Amino acid sequence: MEKTFVKKDSLEPKEYCGLFGITNNKQAVWFAYLGLFAQQHRGQEACGIVANNQGVLTIHKEVGLVSDVFNEKVLSSLRGNMAVGHVRYSTTGSSVLKNAQPLMLEYANGPICIAHNGNLVNSFELRQKLEKSGSIFQTTTDSELIIHLMARSNRRSLEDSLVYALKRIRGAYSLVMMNAQYLIGVRDPHGYRPLVLGKINSSYCLASETCAFDLIGAQFIREIQPGEIVFIDNSGGLKSIKPKELMVKHYAFCTFEHVYFSRPDSKAFGETVHTVRRKFGAQLAKEHPVNADFVVPVPDSGFSAALGYSQESGIPLEMGIIRNHYVGRTFIQPAQDSRDMGVRIKFNTLKDILKGKRVVIVDDSIVRGTTSKIRVRNLRKAGVKEVHLRISCPAHRFPCFYGIDFHRSSELIANKFASLEKIAKYLAVDSLGYLSLDGMLNCLGRGKENYCAACWTGKYAVRAEKRHSKFSLERRCCGQGEIQT
Repeated sequence: MEKTFVKKDSLEPKEYCGLFGITNNKQAVWFAYLGLFAQQHRGQEACGIVANNQGVLTIHKEVGLVSDVFNEKVLSSLRGNMAVGHVRYSTTGSSVLKNAQPLMLEYANGPICIAHNGNLVNSFELRQKLEKSGSIFQTTTDSELIIHLMARSNRRSLEDSLVYALKRIRGAYSLVMMNAQYLIGVRDPHGYRPLVLGKINSSYCLASETCAFDLIGAQFIREIQPGEIVFIDNSGGLKSIKPKELMVKHYAFCTFEHVYFSRPDSKAFGETVHTVRRKFGAQLAKEHPVNADFVVPVPDSGFSAALGYSQESGIPLEMGIIRNHYVGRTFIQPAQDSRDMGVRIKFNTLKDILKGKRVVIVDDSIVRGTTSKIRVRNLRKAGVKEVHLRISCPAHRFPCFYGIDFHRSSELIANKFASLEKIAKYLAVDSLGYLSLDGMLNCLGRGKENYCAACWTGKYAVRAEKRHSKFSLERRCCGQGEIQT
């Protein structure tokens, strides 16, 4: 029988990565390991840590989960009181290990490493210019461009050369960098991707999500502000700068961090993710009420919104779908019906609870619709009388240029079918309701003009270069830090 190799969660949206950095701590490497472990959901294909031992940088990175790549022997070989770590999701066809981060390079001012969350939208144009002027690249990631620009700046200070580089890149970037003297945190002017500052005793740390601080016992201090650069030296001193060239009128916080990516126990853009998702669910119940016996969340990302829907509607919450949390990164199965098997391996229905019932299934999003269709079919087989699907964000119609692996526009279910009724018919549900754009944005606390909703509206705060835009719209979102040549 033919066998095939299938990625876990291959039908779900992925985000590029998670970052962690810490300085002035004897346990820096161990804390970096824990910080990455807490953020494993942000990238599950490769990870790495760079340690700084009195100016000597040492790296270990591999393909795999944090717990697979790092063991006691590896961690003990990485010594130093400063460290930077990265977990990564990569695009199909890339050389995963070559492009795994942090990237560590030597340039005129010594060794430096960079870990990047996001995607530069003028990467192809910049790479062409740099290669024509003699730059030789080690990877195909857009992150490496930043170091090359710093090297080309002819500025003497680290601060000036970094600002020079940042003035020339466009797109989404939260960066954690490190050289012999400094741990550096950078957030792009629009603030697309989260980056937070914490402290454990006298040690500052940086992370993509606050859940990393909770695991190591660090105190959350604040967000790194959009357009801000922080330099933290090895004795714990912190310097912050906000170059005028990196200031914008409105921000563009990624709303999908609240919808799906961030852990519910994290704070994203100043708000606890679980609380925001619960608001989404409550608003969804107001916009799309239905008579039903149970509200059933799709685990795990649909739980908070389902709770909000249940509380607002008065319909009891029931755990009718159970997730297998011990599914590995990959599994081997017959090629036929591989997607159906993938859903069944990951999720199981409680038949005795659901049989003969009218249920509201609450999920965070529908991208292609394949997983949702299979899930509904399994619910019907379990004897569910009515299936009412509720989605806690609007319908996705446009690709993301800023670091989320959304499929090309033609593959998005909301573009394949002209109406809500046709989507519902394809999914074989009794009714379908998406949270409205205004309903979603009104649940957020920093003003709707400060959130990116481009994947729903097609209105991009930072436009991609023409080649990048054409490639993303017509073939596949090249994003995720990959430069397509």
